[in-house]
Amino acid sequence: MASLPDPIPGAPAAVAPTVGRPDPAEPQPVVGKPDQQAPEPVSPTGTPTGAPVRSRAQSGTTLTTSAGLPLRDTDHSLKAGARGPSLLQDHHLREKITHFDHERIPERVVHARGTGVHGSFVSYGAAAGLTRASFLAPDVETPVFVRFSTVLGSRGSADTVRDTRGFAVKFYTDEGVFDLVGNNMPVFFIQDGIKFPDVIHAAKPHPDREIPQAQSAHDTFWDFVSLHTEATHHVMWAMSDRGIPRSYRMMEGFGVHTFRLINADGETSLVKFHWKPVLGAHSLVWEEAQLLAGFDPDFHRRDLTDAITAGAYPQYELGVQVMPDTEDQLFEGIDLLDPTKMVPEELAPVQPIGRLTLTGNTTNFFAETEQVAFHLGNLVPGIDVTDDPLLQARLFSYVDTQLTRLGGPNFNQLPINRPHSPVNDMLRDGMHQTAVHEGVAPYQPNSLDGGVPFVTGTSGAGFIEAPQPVTGVKERSAPASFDDHFSQARLFWLSMSDVEQQHLVEAFVFELSKCYEKPIRQRELTVLANVDPDLVARVAAGLGMPVPDAQYQPATVQPSPALSQLGGSWPADGRVIGLLTGPGSSLVDVAAVQHALNDAGMTCLVIAPVGGELEADGVTVIVQRSLVTARSVELDALIISDGVADSPLDPRTQLMLGELFRHGKAIVGWGSAAEVLTAAGCPTEATGVVIASDAAGVAEPLQQALSQHRAWDRVPAAT
Repeated sequence: MASLPDPIPGAPAAVAPTVGRPDPAEPQPVVGKPDQQAPEPVSPTGTPTGAPVRSRAQSGTTLTTSAGLPLRDTDHSLKAGARGPSLLQDHHLREKITHFDHERIPERVVHARGTGVHGSFVSYGAAAGLTRASFLAPDVETPVFVRFSTVLGSRGSADTVRDTRGFAVKFYTDEGVFDLVGNNMPVFFIQDGIKFPDVIHAAKPHPDREIPQAQSAHDTFWDFVSLHTEATHHVMWAMSDRGIPRSYRMMEGFGVHTFRLINADGETSLVKFHWKPVLGAHSLVWEEAQLLAGFDPDFHRRDLTDAITAGAYPQYELGVQVMPDTEDQLFEGIDLLDPTKMVPEELAPVQPIGRLTLTGNTTNFFAETEQVAFHLGNLVPGIDVTDDPLLQARLFSYVDTQLTRLGGPNFNQLPINRPHSPVNDMLRDGMHQTAVHEGVAPYQPNSLDGGVPFVTGTSGAGFIEAPQPVTGVKERSAPASFDDHFSQARLFWLSMSDVEQQHLVEAFVFELSKCYEKPIRQRELTVLANVDPDLVARVAAGLGMPVPDAQYQPATVQPSPALSQLGGSWPADGRVIGLLTGPGSSLVDVAAVQHALNDAGMTCLVIAPVGGELEADGVTVIVQRSLVTARSVELDALIISDGVADSPLDPRTQLMLGELFRHGKAIVGWGSAAEVLTAAGCPTEATGVVIASDAAGVAEPLQQALSQHRAWDRVPAAT
């Protein structure tokens, strides 16, 4: 009896291709894959059309021009004779080339490298007393589109670079679109939006040579942040393991700014939004991140889409930290308008208010991920902004950038941006206008269109800016509470475990060692001296430089255990497991293990010396990776089957096992697997290494090891 594995993610099309060229006499229409979703079929003004989702896709099976003219040939331009010049009258050639020449639009200035997926958000109702926002009422389900991204790199840069990650969520609520545009770090480099061009210019590649790409390890970045010390707290986060997440599925998200919630009675409170991944927050180690940038630059993108294809839907809880809306907008001495400060969870616990589940990959990356347009001004009744000066600038910038990138003011009419609620905005015309507006009076007040559209007035249905007193003289300045640049950086450092502190030190040493100019390294060491004496001593030792004196006395702070990613126990859903086989392996056991792991929500990839299919004893096993294509960095763990030891140790297997071991990943096997590990120089008694007596005994210890993410005592320094 043949035993075939469960489907493995990665199929490029919904239907497997034929070896020969398809027959035009028997055309098969293109169909989407089961894991794909598309924007809801609503009109440009938010009206459900009732049309099938596919109605916006290409139609028919005959090649046509963009005007629908059927074409007999698209392989040859129209020429004067077979060897003659092409003719100007070739309208098909001109249309095809002209459109191709204009297929690209400007990439985002920041967050150019990203990926997007569809999902839904279900409210617990826990925020109903805090806000009148309808999508946060009990049990309300709201469709969403989520875009994850890096900040610095271009569209074609690698996923695993050290960088801040974007975590932007578009909620299609019944009261309009709400965009929660955050990052995977709760603070930012700057306190005022007027400095945003400066920090990005400093972090981007040097303008004379356009290098380095998607990196902060260069002179201009460290020149800026060592002089602009309000960046220190964010720099600590970026140099920590948070700067190299294992997966978008295992990454926290933060709204960064403080928002104001307004309930049905008009009462207000100040909140900070948090996304907590159900799988826990985990990171790569630095060597993994570097290897992946070459082995699979699309690693995070592939990991996310493959998990959705496999049915391991990523989930996150949305929570809020709630603080009283006092006149000074301070909480426990923390200025809530300062985006370089966060509120420790021990002072204001995160209260879960709903769950996000990502269930669908895009149908067309350009139409959805590339054209999605977020804006912090996309608010709903019951959620308002505060006077955070970085937030205030973002309210302008996000609209402004779409005008160039998406070709005009009608970007909200693109399918991915269309609200799922009625739109009657009195905005007219402009490039790419797709609505066909009726009436003659797009102004207020009017009588010719019966007064429509009316404002909500005092009915309570519309958006209301929470009344806040505003006083002060016109000046360019910051409050004194913004002057503290080091206490929370120190709090972050002291909240890390020993291994996390070591990684942070190594990141500083790596980045500063890439700076050509010694004065920049000296200056940054002085900044770190203001944070913590142990931190600066260890970084200075790594750089071979003297330890400078601190300019300020390091602050006395209380560590926040919630900031550490270590500790706890987490599900193994969506983890990628390699199953190493050899000529002597029992395919009955191999197939059984693969089925068991796939059924448990993991993705098990069979690895063999060569590709193709393995057949023995009536069992067929498909090889997903050969030793040519497999590498440890795409795996969370490895299982070594009995029988691998029957053949001499392949150098590629030895390389894989060495990386897995020093990266602290689980290694499980059965039978003679211990011989393979011994030959590779990996101690079988080490933490996270388990040898079972038979195939049935590998699943449980594997899941137990994965629940801790890594065996951290096996991860050496400078890995």
